[in-house]
Amino acid sequence: MTRYYDIDDANAALPEVERILLALRDQRAELIRLRDMVAAGEEADGGRTDDGARVDGPGATATADARTLRLRMQGLIDQMQAGVGQLVERDVTLREIETGLIDFPALVNGRPVWLCWRLGEGPVDFWHELGDGFGGRRRLIDLS
Repeated sequence: MTRYYDIDDANAALPEVERILLALRDQRAELIRLRDMVAAGEEADGGRTDDGARVDGPGATATADARTLRLRMQGLIDQMQAGVGQLVERDVTLREIETGLIDFPALVNGRPVWLCWRLGEGPVDFWHELGDGFGGRRRLIDLS
C-alpha cells in the first residue's frame, strides 16, 4: 500500500532523503570513475578481459588491478541498491540520481499527484500530475 505524503510530512522526510541522495550521487560518480579506469586498463592491455585465466608478465598486474576495481565497483553497486531500497521503503520515487530528483506520492482532493523535489532546493515547493515529468512541475501555490 502506497503511503501518501502531505507537504509537512515530505518536508520532515527531506533531511534523511537528502542524506541518501547525496550518498547515491557520490557513489554513482565513483562507480563511473572506476568503470572508466577498468576500460582504460583493458584498452591499454590489448582489450583483454578478466576471464579468470592466469596471465604472466606485465598484463598480470593489470588483470589483478582490474579485478580489484571490479570488486570495488560491486561494493558500490551494493551500497547504491541499499540506498534505493531505503527510498522505496519510504515510498519515495527516485527519478534521477545525478540531480537528486525525487517524487513523493500525495493526494489532493482525492486525486493522486507527485510532490516534486531535487537536491539543492529548499522545502518542497513543486508538484506535478502523475503522467507529467519534471517539465510539468508547478508551484504548490498553484495546486488546486
